[in-house]
Amino acid sequence: MEDTTGRTVQAGATAVLGFDPGDPAFRADPYAHYRTLGAGGRSLHRTDVGLRVTASYELCERVLRDPRFGHRPSGGGVWREVQARHRSFLTMDPPDHTRLRRLVSKAFTPRLVERLRPRVEEVVDALLEPVSGEVDLIATLAYPLPVIVISEMLGVPAEDRDLFKGWSDSLARGLDPDFLLPEAEIAQRDAAREEFGEYFRELAAERRAEPREDLLSALVGVSDGGDALSEQELLATCILLLVAGHETTVNLIGNGALALLRDPAQSRLFRERPENAQAAVEELLRFDPPVQLTLRSALEDVDLDGTLIERGKLVLLLTGAANRDPAVFDEPDRLDLLRYAEGRDTPRHLAFGHGVHFCLGAPLARLEGRVALGKLFERDVALAADDVVYRDNLVLRGLRGLPVVIRA
Repeated sequence: MEDTTGRTVQAGATAVLGFDPGDPAFRADPYAHYRTLGAGGRSLHRTDVGLRVTASYELCERVLRDPRFGHRPSGGGVWREVQARHRSFLTMDPPDHTRLRRLVSKAFTPRLVERLRPRVEEVVDALLEPVSGEVDLIATLAYPLPVIVISEMLGVPAEDRDLFKGWSDSLARGLDPDFLLPEAEIAQRDAAREEFGEYFRELAAERRAEPREDLLSALVGVSDGGDALSEQELLATCILLLVAGHETTVNLIGNGALALLRDPAQSRLFRERPENAQAAVEELLRFDPPVQLTLRSALEDVDLDGTLIERGKLVLLLTGAANRDPAVFDEPDRLDLLRYAEGRDTPRHLAFGHGVHFCLGAPLARLEGRVALGKLFERDVALAADDVVYRDNLVLRGLRGLPVVIRA
């Protein structure tokens, strides 16, 4: 029965997406599969159920900045509508998106992120200092760093951080379409939302009574012309900050470390050129991004590359594939840490999206990635095994574990 069910899910996924995300070969290297979508010069594909899919950088970038595309105006279809009370501004269109992002931006500024640099460096040093021998880099560094940082930013007590692990795993898996999720995982995701919401409801009440110097207090007190976040908006924003501010950074560090460890010449270059760390992280984001795809709905009838996308119809944007589009990037499948060095080129990857939904937490993810990878490769580190296992997620690409040997 289990095998039959698995085959049914795989067949359904292939019919919807045009590829099987559960195929071990796809998980190991989705980019080889993405390339087949661009064969024959076709840039917009129609799957068996009518979903339009593109691996083209030009089309992904165009849709992401086109105001005629947004998020599905009504429920139904292959992606289930998120309940209104759970929706963050990530899945909203203007003007709601504009209002909420503006309010959150007031509390989540680049200045605040830059002030975090000494603390991020301190956390990375504390995580790596006692490490020697064979360890799981995800559990040792990639996971705890961003969860500590986002917890401290929000004002979560240190003793409660472990609660985030289960919630974050369930909520991240819940970013995938429901047709890929067993009912048990859907129930687990929904339960995580409720538990997370209840936790932050109580914590927010404490901050209203006694504000502190943390992000949650700022979100509770933020206002703009008398406007403010409602309780539902506040809770949905906290969930977004946890998943987007934590999960993507885990995968940036894990995927980036693996790419470097598999390429001795590039890892040596990374060590020898610390001044190039910022450009190197941009290349790692392009090469194997934490977020692989996103979805947009036509808010009106749109002609896209000669194809009519009717109002309400969905377009699946394979941004991970777009980051390796040979029409845009020279030798796209080659990791080149000097690709953006010394102004040679401007980073144009779509790892953080584009347009009005460009990732608000991008400065923090970049900072954590630079510091974590920079300090890691100051040490003698090597892969303990090249056979790695990826998590089941479709939207997010990340490792279950990364066995490495770190020598003192």
